[in-house]
Amino acid sequence: MIRVTLDTPWMAADLPVPFRLLSFALWNPGFVTAKRVVWREVRDADLTEDLDALEWFAAQMTARGEEEAIGLITSRDLGKYRLESAESGLSRATCLATVGLTNAERIGHRQMQAGAGFGTINLLAVTDTALSNTALIELLSIAAEARTAAVMEHGPILPAGRATGTGTDCIVVGAPPGDKRFTGLHTDVGEALGAAVYRAVANGVEDWMAEQTP
Repeated sequence: MIRVTLDTPWMAADLPVPFRLLSFALWNPGFVTAKRVVWREVRDADLTEDLDALEWFAAQMTARGEEEAIGLITSRDLGKYRLESAESGLSRATCLATVGLTNAERIGHRQMQAGAGFGTINLLAVTDTALSNTALIELLSIAAEARTAAVMEHGPILPAGRATGTGTDCIVVGAPPGDKRFTGLHTDVGEALGAAVYRAVANGVEDWMAEQTP
């Protein structure tokens, strides 16, 4: 369902047809109709305090001709991406994730100031089940829950307890446009998408944790 093209420092995820997508991405956030999501890899040192990251990224996206895509940014090595799929009933879901935890946080216990780093968790999770905008909002919560569960079960322990994510995570969810309104944990689509996100993020967290061992 997701075709991945790696062209460092860029990675593109192409969908078979335009999907209805929902995100809080740096580029093209909110509800959009698109068939492409792109990642831009950076080094933390590239994003200095005096740099307007939004303006810089807009220029990068425009120069590459990606104005219609959704754009994400990370300092994680894009070659470490994880792609996982899952099925439940008649629903199939796929998740593409890059996972870095250099600015990991525990919910409600901030350790770092904004802009402290971009070793983030970025994910695109889509289903082949046609959904309404309302259903996509619920689906975003399912993806966030799965991300958090994977980080808590496989990630680092911080002074305040288990990490629950990073300070710069970004989630994109999508589906063909439709009328279906519910995507909770009791539904096929909720189960499938939750499983795909959990697997992709858990595998990515394990990769990152292994790299921290001397």
